[in-house]
Amino acid sequence: MDLPFRSRFAALRIVTAAAVALLLPLAAASPALGAEGDEAGTITWSVRPADESGEDGRAWVEQELDPGESATEHLAVHNLSEQDVTFRLSTADGYFRENGRFSMRSSDEESVDAGTWIDVVDEVSVPAQETVIVPFTTAVPDNATPGDHAAGIAASVLSEQVSEDGATVGVESRVGFRVMTRVTGEIAPAAEVQNVSSDYRMSWNPISPGDATVRFEVVNTGNTRLLVTGAVDVQGGEIAFPAADEADQELMPGDRRSFAVAAEDVWPLVSVPVGVEVAPAVTGEGEGTALDSITAETRMWAIPWPQLIVLAGIVLLVVSATWGRRRSRRRMAELIARARDEGRREAIVDETV
Repeated sequence: MDLPFRSRFAALRIVTAAAVALLLPLAAASPALGAEGDEAGTITWSVRPADESGEDGRAWVEQELDPGESATEHLAVHNLSEQDVTFRLSTADGYFRENGRFSMRSSDEESVDAGTWIDVVDEVSVPAQETVIVPFTTAVPDNATPGDHAAGIAASVLSEQVSEDGATVGVESRVGFRVMTRVTGEIAPAAEVQNVSSDYRMSWNPISPGDATVRFEVVNTGNTRLLVTGAVDVQGGEIAFPAADEADQELMPGDRRSFAVAAEDVWPLVSVPVGVEVAPAVTGEGEGTALDSITAETRMWAIPWPQLIVLAGIVLLVVSATWGRRRSRRRMAELIARARDEGRREAIVDETV
């Protein structure tokens, strides 16, 4: 599920905030409060894909169109509130955030791609506890490039709040879903792994291994949406990414996504081999189409300083013990030689007497 995001911008003397909740799969929006003094109360609503008769169970819209072709879809705006509400409808270019969640450009950002292809009425009035079905049309330009294009469509309400500094703050709460359009033509999925690096964190306990972090970027160099999975190999141990508790990582054409994979129990063997394998797959139309795995290799410096210190200590002990034994032997040899000399001198004295 995609999480809400917020942006703020100034307009004359009123500070305006665009609070956008783009939820996939979509549930009811977070409540939006009415303006100060407004007795209308809390407004909640949901927006889902639909056909002419109502919601159709889809989480978002996937469509494949030729350049110059158009198609009509529908959205269901469900007013969960106890009062009638007029919702503003808007569209914008879509994108995937670094955490893998889908979002759409805020109201103060200009759309230049699929967000401009969608035509929908500016607003819709929905009675309390009712649902209204609204058609919208996607018209692909004649010169649209083949491949995947992302947009979002949303219903929003505007309320006013007073900030801590006393300024009037307008909050636009926006709820919607993604509209993914694949333009027909030469479809060429492709990806690259770039900027592989790693760092090692040793344990000062000489009998314990350390940890490592492997960082890299995956770039969607093709023209289709890709689902990215893979594994990092450090010293023979594989770590899958993304982790089971992390969101799927989808990349639109041209997207670049940074990854950081942690590896535990890595022994410092001076130069540790590191491998990255990425298995991208086409998602959306043609979903499940796998590409050849992409691999990248590097080596990570892991100097075993604690072990070297221990080894140096052992060497010092051995050298010291060896030197001590040799010194004792020399001392003993000197004592024996001195005793022999004294014995000879005493024997000579006795013979003289």
